[in-house]
Amino acid sequence: MKAARKTKSRSFKHHVVPAIASMAALATGVGNAQQPQGAAKPDDPPQLETITVTATKRAQPLQSVPVAVSVISGEQLEQLNLNNVSTLTSQTPSLNFRANASNKDTSLFIRGVGTISTSPGVEPTVSTVVDGVVYARPGSATLDLMDVERIEVLRGPQGTLFGKNASAGVLNIVTKRLTPERERFVDVSYYQGNERRLRGGVAGELTPGVLGSVSVLFGKYDGNVNNIFLGEDVNGYDRKGVRAKAELAVGRDMTVTLIGDYAQADDTGTRGPFVRASAPITAALAPIALGVENRDIATNVKERVDDKNKGLSGQVDWNMGAFSLTSITAWRQWNNIQFQDIDGTPVVYSQIAQLSDRGELESKSLSQEFRVASAKGGFLDFVAGLYYMRTETDEVYRRDVERCNAILPALANGLTPCATRLNDNGVATYGVEGKSMSVFGESTLNFSKALRGILGLRYTRDELSYYHSRVSTAAAAIPGVNPSRPYTTGSTTETGVSGRVGPQFDLGKDVMAYVTYSQGYKGPAYNAFFNMTATADLALDPEKSKGWEIGLKSMFANNRVRVNVAVFDTDYRGYQANYPDLVAGTVVTRFINAGDVSTKGVEVEIDAKLTRQLTLFASVANTRARVDRFNCPVGATCPALEGKPLPSAPDWKGVVRANYWTELGRGMRFEIGADYSWQSETQFDLSVSPNTIQPKYGIYNMSVGISDPSRGWRVALHGKNLGDKSYAAFLLPGANTQRSVPRDNERYFGINARYEF
Repeated sequence: MKAARKTKSRSFKHHVVPAIASMAALATGVGNAQQPQGAAKPDDPPQLETITVTATKRAQPLQSVPVAVSVISGEQLEQLNLNNVSTLTSQTPSLNFRANASNKDTSLFIRGVGTISTSPGVEPTVSTVVDGVVYARPGSATLDLMDVERIEVLRGPQGTLFGKNASAGVLNIVTKRLTPERERFVDVSYYQGNERRLRGGVAGELTPGVLGSVSVLFGKYDGNVNNIFLGEDVNGYDRKGVRAKAELAVGRDMTVTLIGDYAQADDTGTRGPFVRASAPITAALAPIALGVENRDIATNVKERVDDKNKGLSGQVDWNMGAFSLTSITAWRQWNNIQFQDIDGTPVVYSQIAQLSDRGELESKSLSQEFRVASAKGGFLDFVAGLYYMRTETDEVYRRDVERCNAILPALANGLTPCATRLNDNGVATYGVEGKSMSVFGESTLNFSKALRGILGLRYTRDELSYYHSRVSTAAAAIPGVNPSRPYTTGSTTETGVSGRVGPQFDLGKDVMAYVTYSQGYKGPAYNAFFNMTATADLALDPEKSKGWEIGLKSMFANNRVRVNVAVFDTDYRGYQANYPDLVAGTVVTRFINAGDVSTKGVEVEIDAKLTRQLTLFASVANTRARVDRFNCPVGATCPALEGKPLPSAPDWKGVVRANYWTELGRGMRFEIGADYSWQSETQFDLSVSPNTIQPKYGIYNMSVGISDPSRGWRVALHGKNLGDKSYAAFLLPGANTQRSVPRDNERYFGINARYEF
């Protein structure tokens, strides 16, 4: 890499023409193939690898960063068959994922705090960042992971360096670093349920001074939910994507990195099977047996989600000696079309209206970040910068309602069919535009070799506006649809300050401790959604947080054992959250400043390299995320919520993982890995409905494989959920409870083969 960066700048012709030829050579194998690296020497002492992270906007060892960070490497993702963001929660106790029928209805939670809203006028509480680029909408970051070097889960408020939508934490995804070495791989998987996946890629030096890579992904899965009315499996996916990256050395001290990606998904997502329902719905769904293990539905609408996600980014890094400058310019676009069956039944009766939705969303964002960082080694180490993001989201949402106009005699099951029917609909057109500008900086004051001070500050200005209109064929409210609403607009401007301060000190050669006080800020919001009424025309106030964190990072036994501990206590004021509401008897949600909440607890992570061949990992989080004060919305009836748990926030969650390998001879290895994840009872609804509680559960996984590191191949058999435990990834609030069925809702097996050449 260093040699490549010292190459002098060349013209466009000198770079691009050889690059095209070199990329063709990479794909076809022409040229000098990379020589695979052999296994570690038998007499090497067993030690844990040094983990480098960018949690402070510059590369630093994990053990020296005064931030609670969990790291999952790309190699671990491959070995554990973790393919998307939702699967990370099984290996990171402080991270939780709220699933639903569509990507745009999903959310991430860290330490029990997250944002649940389908409104485009609401930003996430957990920021997703990919190669330095912030993803404005959380749903746009839930597709399959590609070309990942590592994923950093930054726990707790990160508003100083990562921005206003990081008040609970950051999911920092870093793709693989480019090197001059020739790399090519093919990865194929097949699992029960007719799930098949294919990944491949090429990387290396295209021409002196230019590095490049291209990776592709194809995946299909029939699904694990059966629609008995349409006679097909659903809850599956059909996905494809491509990601290209190029790095150009401009002179000795400047590097330009260009990245382009495109991903498409056609998921057969569903609101989910019914766990419990009213007597009419139960009768309409017969012969389906409702319950916590039900995996059957009967909808007359083919539910699906069509998702397209694409983007371009350019990063310039300029090393000026005493300082380094970084510029990241990015453009992203996300298109989401969803079809949902709201009532969940196949036929209209007088007791059950048929509701079906079609929503079409287009979101665009343009961002620019400038940073300057000092060289390390002096009294003052700092990172400072400017950030700007502009987002535009437009949505058209239609709901069709079919009801009885006249009825026939009741059936034996008590349902009354229609003699004639009424067909109505409502179509809402709405959107938001946001601009966010900020200036930030964080410094480390090196008072001595063992004592340092941390001081960071960020100032943010937000401008947010919305528009909304709805046309309904009915003059009054009908099930799930409010009357027509004229074109309405609104705007707001807010400013906020976030920061971090505290000491960091070395207690010994391999023991570091820190204490930090942080203030966070999450910008204003508009609840722009299909059934928006005048009560939602006022902007929600910003959400603000403040909290303490005490951390200890340590290495023992000659770098064979790593123990990291974090104790935290954070309060949130003006907490932005959804609360159940009714429109003509149909449950919808109202987004409000719900009041004050807090999260406190302790996290422990232990890595151990017991021998050269045996590695153990254990992590546990005790998180008490609770409502401290609740503001009941006008017109609603609210239970006493003070002291109740926040949604998607189990009190206890942990994971234990072990990996072992042994030589088979002729360079081959036998590998075995196992992991067990467990979590306590989880409430999915802020109104603490007794119908939305997932009891405690644990999941066992195991894999066995044979590999030859010197020849670059590996074949492994995976067993998922070996205890065959059925659980819910989400329980939809309401009297009629539906559950989101995760991929590993039952025991299944599969095989994975990878070849690097």
